[in-house]
Amino acid sequence: MTKEKTGHKLIATNKFARVNYDIDDTYEAGMVLSGTEVKALRAGKANLSDSYAMVKDGEVYLKDLHISHYDHGNRSNHEPTRSRKLLLHKREIRRLYGKTREKGLSLIPTRLYFKNGMVKVELGVGRGKKIHDRRQDIKQREERRSIERDFKSKRIKV
Repeated sequence: MTKEKTGHKLIATNKFARVNYDIDDTYEAGMVLSGTEVKALRAGKANLSDSYAMVKDGEVYLKDLHISHYDHGNRSNHEPTRSRKLLLHKREIRRLYGKTREKGLSLIPTRLYFKNGMVKVELGVGRGKKIHDRRQDIKQREERRSIERDFKSKRIKV
């Protein structure tokens, strides 16, 4: 776990969220967790890569977030990939419900972190990128890097 500029203790990030999705809005949500899940998260044992969120019956759930078993847990240890309820305001839930009904928009968790001792997840509302969009992003990134490289080499020679 690393400490970010904002003072939050980062647990896990979804590296491919911004690669595979155009993320427009982000929301911060709390999570309903058991004791062994929190202890496993403090040890940094979480994987956001295949997880997603969905609105069901006026509540938001995080699916397929993998939190490994706590090493010192007993028989009451948690199930690693169970659905976890997210804590948001009703207004935010209604807004997310409306956005997920639009064609192509999804709720993707981008970061998992501790904030004031509480586990928080950052949800991004995004539209999936097509393959040609990803290629375009890679091309733009490479062009930007080559321009920066050229500027650096000219500064050193002068």
